[in-house]
Amino acid sequence: MSSTELPGAPAVGRAAAPDPGVRVAEGEELRSVALPGLTLSVRARPPAPAGAPPALFVHGLGGSSQNWSALMPLLQDVVDGEAVDLPGFGVSPPPEDGDYSVRGHARSVVRFLDASGRGPVHLVGNSLGGAVCTRVAAVRPDLVRTLTLVSPALPELRVQRTAVPTALLAMPGTARLLTRATAGWSAEERTRGVLALCYGDPGRVTDEALRDAVAEMERRMGLPYFWEAMSRSARGLVDAYTLGGQHGLWRQAERVLAPTLLVYGRRDRLVSYRMARKATAAFRDSRLLTLPEAGHVAMMEYPEAVAQAVRGLLDDCGGS
Repeated sequence: MSSTELPGAPAVGRAAAPDPGVRVAEGEELRSVALPGLTLSVRARPPAPAGAPPALFVHGLGGSSQNWSALMPLLQDVVDGEAVDLPGFGVSPPPEDGDYSVRGHARSVVRFLDASGRGPVHLVGNSLGGAVCTRVAAVRPDLVRTLTLVSPALPELRVQRTAVPTALLAMPGTARLLTRATAGWSAEERTRGVLALCYGDPGRVTDEALRDAVAEMERRMGLPYFWEAMSRSARGLVDAYTLGGQHGLWRQAERVLAPTLLVYGRRDRLVSYRMARKATAAFRDSRLLTLPEAGHVAMMEYPEAVAQAVRGLLDDCGGS
């Protein structure tokens, strides 16, 4: 555990309001939080019910706090939920130290929780965010009440063919090549490609949601650090896959004490459903939700089913 994962971080400071061009759904509030060397954008749905336990939602590679906008309203009566943009994603600027490793992202989450004093929280992560949350729960069990992982990016020996292009982002120079190769692609073409990869059935995306996603893609592609954040985070994930010993992600999973809900979609093209059995065995106090028609982002595709499972987890843990 690094020194930045220990308690006692400085108090949270409020930075300038995020880019007004970013979509904020009805009932949501977006704010920026300043920490030494780090600024994080945080999405919430105030006011929280009196006495509701805190929850924190962490997105995956290339995602943002918007990925939780369908799920958060379904849980707002039982948790005080916040969703964070990891450094370099959403509206959060890159970290000053340039650390996009899984450990670096986990450190950012820990620093935010320590500084805000919201822990322990019900921690929820998707994909890369699932790997990040696994590490947080392993190294700082005092910060985590329960853990919910939606298609967590934990190491696979046999990566699915459809996940190979994402893994290739980790190779030096690939981002530059992709930038050139896709220079003529419109934001809508890029967005449809992402949806085809992440959704079990892209046809479930409404026209309004597609327009919002295209607008967000246009905004992100205009950021000078877009490809750097993507490629270096992908490299950090691949590096985490190769770590052995106590720092390996599966070893970290075995150290998690918090009751854990695992959510897997059978149509996931990025994280194989066959990993569900291994994950269920690795997390000592776990339960599994399988969604036959879901892809990689079940909380966006089937938010009602995911919310019901999270409620069940909270009920079994006394709702706190």
